Amino acid sequence: MTLFEIIILAIIQGLTEFLPISSSAHLLLPNIILGWKEQGLAFDVAVHVGSLAAVVIYFRRDLIKMAYAWFGQLAGAEATHESRMAWWLIAATLPAVVIGFLAKGLIEHYARSGWVIAFTTIFFGLLLLWADRTAKQTRNIKELGWKGALLIGVFQVLALIPGTSRSGITMTAGLMIGLDRYSAARFSFMLSIPVIIGAGTLLTLDLLSEPSLVDWSAILYGSILSFVSAYLCIYFFLSWIGRIGMLPFVIYRLFLGILLLILLI
Repeated sequence: MTLFEIIILAIIQGLTEFLPISSSAHLLLPNIILGWKEQGLAFDVAVHVGSLAAVVIYFRRDLIKMAYAWFGQLAGAEATHESRMAWWLIAATLPAVVIGFLAKGLIEHYARSGWVIAFTTIFFGLLLLWADRTAKQTRNIKELGWKGALLIGVFQVLALIPGTSRSGITMTAGLMIGLDRYSAARFSFMLSIPVIIGAGTLLTLDLLSEPSLVDWSAILYGSILSFVSAYLCIYFFLSWIGRIGMLPFVIYRLFLGILLLILLI
């Protein structure tokens, strides 16, 4: 990989991991338009590590409080908002873990195509717009509850289909159950932590099973750039989403999906 390819792909990964615009659709474009080869497992691991570091550092205070309260509850202390949040994140993660394990081969065989990515980019973008425009958005994250967390987790399973956007579909679900935009985005971002850890672990195991030469400079630059772009993305998205809404991202997804269809014809 050239330095230019490393910079572009790392920034794409960092931004699209959290914006509701589909990372798989964006990573497909350089391959179609510029003929770039796949970046390889080592680089995938590096950019996942960068994205994970960004979201963990951003929510570090919340995560420490949740861990302390969760272990405290296990030891017999009373439940608090922080301990309940930890349980909700666990509950919302389980559906994707179970279905992802059972359907991994099926999805990789049938769903990883440019046509699927183009159509899902458009369809789930329109679903996000519908949820943003019709939902009440009267609940904050403290009012999520077990049912809400599980519903978001079930919707997250759809992100196994390339082009759906994990952040996009979980925000859609959050809005549908009445969360305000900020709360839906905040829970979606925190929910990404176990997902990224899981994906990164699987990629690392695949990498270890296929020994090859590693471009350490690509790993270093990729992890740093994905960290910076992901952290800035989280910060500005949470700062602005209450004011700008989901429409700009939906419009972008529609243009992106149509562009992919044109390029694939």
